[in-house]
Amino acid sequence: ICKMSIKLTLLRSGETLISEMKELVAEESQQAHAYLLENAHKVETREKTFLTEDEKKTGDFGINVVMIPWIILSADKKIIIPVDVVTTIVEPIESVKQMFIDKSEAFSIKEEKK
Repeated sequence: ICKMSIKLTLLRSGETLISEMKELVAEESQQAHAYLLENAHKVETREKTFLTEDEKKTGDFGINVVMIPWIILSADKKIIIPVDVVTTIVEPIESVKQMFIDKSEAFSIKEEKK
């Protein structure tokens, strides 16, 4: 079992998730048999509908990144998914990783206040 790291996971369903991820490895084969996702969020990108004057001048139209809790009605923070539902796992760009960290920290503060 390796340490948790923040990854983007593309599922066969077409969903893109961001989470703290850990591979669950079978001792005998040393092969990953599942992934543990913590605080998984669905990541969606949308074209910006509002542009600043600077963005218009530079032609930097960009995108908005939206993160929504993946299984919004579940109280579980850790979810195990089998390897066969995963298409690929990649490293998120730094700004998206930071957005996830900020959201996770804000969410854990809300949890503590309950």
